[in-house]
Amino acid sequence: MIVIDPRSPLPPFEQLRAQLVDAVASGELVAGARLPTVRRLADDLGLAPGTVARAYRELEASGFIETRGRNGTFVSPQGDPALQQAQRAAAAFAEQVRMLRLDADQALALVAAALRASGPAT
Repeated sequence: MIVIDPRSPLPPFEQLRAQLVDAVASGELVAGARLPTVRRLADDLGLAPGTVARAYRELEASGFIETRGRNGTFVSPQGDPALQQAQRAAAAFAEQVRMLRLDADQALALVAAALRASGPAT
């Protein structure tokens, strides 16, 4: 949950940027997670849209998020290239599971079974 402290010496855009980076680093926001629109997040936090837009621009420049045109803004995969590829695959799988209306426990069981069937990682 993002909280902007008006008494903080940090400007609001920096508080927002730092909290989103922390959420990505902690795993609270995972690769492929869709972020709210600039206007919606600004309304939710009581900020000017330009403040949120600045935080989003800085996060995109540093590779934490990516904008996909009209599709929205998403958390970018992080880490080494192999981890980034795995994060993209996991996000695609999660989207497919949602479309199929499968239960998360069922989906995780399918992944575990597939990993067991393919043998140990090299």
